[in-house]
Amino acid sequence: MTDGRERSASEPAAVDVLIVGAGPVGLTLANILGARGLQVLIAEERDVLIDYPRGVGLDDESMRAFQGIGLARNVEQHLIPNQILRFVNGDGELLAEMAPSQAQFGWPRRNGFVQPLVDAELLEGLARFDTVEVCWSTPMQSLREDGDGVVVELRDRGAPREVCARYVVGCDGGKSRTRHIIGTAFDGVTSSTRWLVVDLAHDPLGSPNSYVGADPERPYASISIAHGIRRFEFMLMDDEHDSEVDDIGFVRTLLGLHIPRPEDAEIIAYRIYTHHSRIAGEFGRGRIFIAGDAAHLMPVWQGQGYNSGVRDAVNLGWKLAAVCSGQADPDLLTTYDAERRGHARAMIDLSTMVGRVISVRDKRLAWLRDRVLRSASALPTLERYILEMRFKPMPRYETGAVVPLPGKDSPVGRMFIQPEVVTENGRCRLDEALGSWFAVLCWNNDPTAVLDKPSVEAWRKIGARLVAVVPAAQVGRTSYGDDVTVVGDPGQLKAWFDVHRESVLFLRPDRFVAAAGIAQDASLLSTRLLSALRMEKYVADSPSDTTAG
Repeated sequence: MTDGRERSASEPAAVDVLIVGAGPVGLTLANILGARGLQVLIAEERDVLIDYPRGVGLDDESMRAFQGIGLARNVEQHLIPNQILRFVNGDGELLAEMAPSQAQFGWPRRNGFVQPLVDAELLEGLARFDTVEVCWSTPMQSLREDGDGVVVELRDRGAPREVCARYVVGCDGGKSRTRHIIGTAFDGVTSSTRWLVVDLAHDPLGSPNSYVGADPERPYASISIAHGIRRFEFMLMDDEHDSEVDDIGFVRTLLGLHIPRPEDAEIIAYRIYTHHSRIAGEFGRGRIFIAGDAAHLMPVWQGQGYNSGVRDAVNLGWKLAAVCSGQADPDLLTTYDAERRGHARAMIDLSTMVGRVISVRDKRLAWLRDRVLRSASALPTLERYILEMRFKPMPRYETGAVVPLPGKDSPVGRMFIQPEVVTENGRCRLDEALGSWFAVLCWNNDPTAVLDKPSVEAWRKIGARLVAVVPAAQVGRTSYGDDVTVVGDPGQLKAWFDVHRESVLFLRPDRFVAAAGIAQDASLLSTRLLSALRMEKYVADSPSDTTAG
């Protein structure tokens, strides 16, 4: 019980959050909540983690999320960082290349990875928290809201079990029972085209990079994954029936189009799948939420299904932690749908569009497509646009748990950069200096001086870290207020502030800028932001709009 009461034998077990599903989204969410001391139960109908590769691409935002829960180093050992993706035509000619070299969020933008091993690291991470329980072979049977909680009926290894939770999050995949129970739509389409995915051990090609073959004869993908795994994906023709395709001889025939001795290839697994482009009508209703594939499905072509689910977990996780700890009112949770829906929709649309371009079967249309892509690559501006993945939609929250700032260049609602910085203890990535909760970051200023006393006390009570950014040479040579963290900048942070008028940033736990302004407006911004975060109880003595300078 979270309130410390003894529970009788007949009283249902109580938790803060019950998570349905022990996939990557549920495991990431449980790590976030466990780190904040919440009582969490994961109910998973399988008896173990899925052990075959599924997702193969991990982006910088997900790695930053894993850094935030203290597992980035564990995950990193299962990556191929800075993986290049080349688009080629049926003749093997290069049409476009994605090879982003920037690491603005502290990690490479494209990483090949082995999902079962990364998921296992997320599961192992839960062992750090006495407040988190994982129940295998435990399908969820029903949910019902009951007063100030949700009553969940489970089958725990065949035996009925009832759990009372303050909140429930369904991370139970595209066929989500949670989504069906809350009765929301799942609009979109399922492609009529089927694909065969084949995973091989002891990569017969050995190249560190990946290829998407826009071949009108049979579109395909060849993807390098860590630990010597190679994935091939082949489009199936309409007249190739599942019974024919689900045959090892057929699989090796397709492999023979790309490797010299397919009979020697060690096949880990192969399966048939279709692409879905769907999004739920609501990401939550009352005290019940959905995340990951339960909330949205997208084609694989941008590798964003896994990453979009991690974004959901991070966005919802800190909000559940703030509400369950009593810091924020429950209304904060309504911002989850408001902030995540638009970006999930944009990723679905991009992935669907890329899939259509790759999957052209008409040879005349394929020739025209190839010519357009070659022309684009010949223009430096367009080449950089593709090479650096500038087409990838980045989350920007204009409503929700933010204080909007007009202007297309406003930093509010965008993820803040994460360069390497200097502290008295040495060099580290910025987030390691900011901590895992809120942060108030000031360029060349003492936050306890630019904020009035009530605002300073409010953020201290919340557990925020007050941070002063100074040139690297000044670390250890400057004096600031009590409990102020001094961060030395080798240059990247100044470069950011050089092009933004705002010098005081309020950063959320997910490292999005929640509010920003000049130093003289810091206290007013603090008041507005605490209201937007539904933390009004901390603003009773803060300044009103009429006192702003």
